[in-house]
Amino acid sequence: MTPVDIARSFQPELLARAPEIEQARRLPADLATKLAQAGLFRMLIPAGIGGLQSDPLTVARTIEALAEGDASAGWCLMIGATTAMLSARLPQDLAATMFADPDVITGGVFAPMGKAVDVGDHWRVTGRWKWGSGSQNCRWLAGGAMLMGEGGPMLDPAGAPLHRMMIFEAADVELIDTWRTAGLCGTGSLDLSVKDLLVPKGRSVALQTDPPLAEGEVFRFPPFGILAMGVAAVALGNARGALAAFAAQAASSKSQGSQRSLAERNTVQAEFAKATAALDGARARYFETIQMLWDSVRHTGTTDIRDRARLRLACAQAAQVGADVTRTVYDLGGGAAVFLESPLQRRFRDAHVITHHIMVASQVFELAGRVLLGLPTRDDML
Repeated sequence: MTPVDIARSFQPELLARAPEIEQARRLPADLATKLAQAGLFRMLIPAGIGGLQSDPLTVARTIEALAEGDASAGWCLMIGATTAMLSARLPQDLAATMFADPDVITGGVFAPMGKAVDVGDHWRVTGRWKWGSGSQNCRWLAGGAMLMGEGGPMLDPAGAPLHRMMIFEAADVELIDTWRTAGLCGTGSLDLSVKDLLVPKGRSVALQTDPPLAEGEVFRFPPFGILAMGVAAVALGNARGALAAFAAQAASSKSQGSQRSLAERNTVQAEFAKATAALDGARARYFETIQMLWDSVRHTGTTDIRDRARLRLACAQAAQVGADVTRTVYDLGGGAAVFLESPLQRRFRDAHVITHHIMVASQVFELAGRVLLGLPTRDDML
């Protein structure tokens, strides 16, 4: 079975356990273990150290398929799979040791909320990171940290602070339960905290500048493009799940005082069709743009900044359209949709939390617009 087929095989269980996942405010350990044993967290680990080394389209379709069952589960897969991509930029003997166990799960936060001081062969790291999704199930956790010199942050030639992803053993990280949110409740996105922790320099990665040390075209794909498309894949899968949930409900549900089912009402038919078409369009553009960049990586080994901007734009648009679609079916569901047992309200809430991730948030439209208009733009996050 392909990773996509494996993800689809989990959909019945995820649909049945979605309320449990939300109430637990985390991905249950047994479910995380099942996903790990199925190999889904190893999609972006090099084949040379036992990973699947999947292409970007497979990664996107797999995350989308899992999120169609449950958005929180899809989100945890997205974080675990994309964080494991760090393995391609680590010394491969070290990576092989870290990922030797096929059930290992990784997680982390890119944002440089920590500080790291050079102490020879190690960095001494202190920091606290929000949004540590899936952290309770992880063996390794990572956090971005600014590199500090005697006079403050170390700077690159353009004057921007230097930072690296520091990778910690999960046992060395304090997990702080701050995760009480409107949506994506089941992701267990706790705060991560370390204080004066010594991290071997080999266990740190600068995603923007460190070249991949593993062979494979997928590791030359823009890493922030991979992350953005993962977030968008969750949004698309969640919206597809919302459409399916409404279609199942509409055949038998009736508006108060009406003899006709929701599915038999002309306005419902029209709005459902429009929502389906909008999602299909955003989804088609999303996969088309991934394919465009993937072709460029395979044929030339490089990508153009305008193409990278188009991918980020397609991802942000997919997340926005996904949220709009869940709002449409939530509204069409009427009074029944407001109850907690209705999947429509959960899909609606999850969708609108997804749109706040920095990889697909509203400021991405400004970033892409600058590039497409030919204005000078730092491409660190592209």
